[in-house]
Amino acid sequence: MTTPVIAIDGTAASGKGTLARRLARQLGYAYLDTGLLYRATGFMTLSLYPDTDEITEEMAITAVNAITAATMENSALRDEEVTQRASKVAAMPAVRTALIEQQRNFAKNPPESAAGAVLDGRDIGTVICPDADHKIYVDADVEVRATRRVKELLERGDEAIHARVLQDMRERDARDSSRSVAPLVAADDAFIMDTTKMDADAAFTTALEFISKRNQSKA
Repeated sequence: MTTPVIAIDGTAASGKGTLARRLARQLGYAYLDTGLLYRATGFMTLSLYPDTDEITEEMAITAVNAITAATMENSALRDEEVTQRASKVAAMPAVRTALIEQQRNFAKNPPESAAGAVLDGRDIGTVICPDADHKIYVDADVEVRATRRVKELLERGDEAIHARVLQDMRERDARDSSRSVAPLVAADDAFIMDTTKMDADAAFTTALEFISKRNQSKA
């Protein structure tokens, strides 16, 4: 018997994180936001090397090794500066190699003896867990995603200008999709969800129906 795994990939602010957390709660699975690992790495590069934007792989690995449990709980991981830095370090092969085993171990051995695991990120279904039981790729129109991100930032009390957020998002999409290692792309066998016109409830219902139908077809 292997632990059931749900792999959820997709673009920024497409709703994949909210969807992944709800599915984990509904199914009694453990949840891992793999992006937090890269955000933590990006955050630590900003902390360790505040005076430079030129981060080498060696510096990034030093940052990986400096991550603690407290780092993972830091609210600053959601800051836009950290978001941009995380996207940059995630393109570094050495960083991805350093973090890949952590993610796979979580999927194989979810904490607290959970019945399964839900992982969301950029390369879960293609690289981290290519044999996942269920693969979902979530996307939405970039204008809609930028509006969602602005709303999220404002609700946190951060300043946000739509044009700037939109530009940053387009740059991040291009960087994530064109990087040489584990680019952002839907797995061949992934269920594609366009959440442009979906709210969180509709996305959750759609994903749950997909999972249920696949489970029934395997029975």
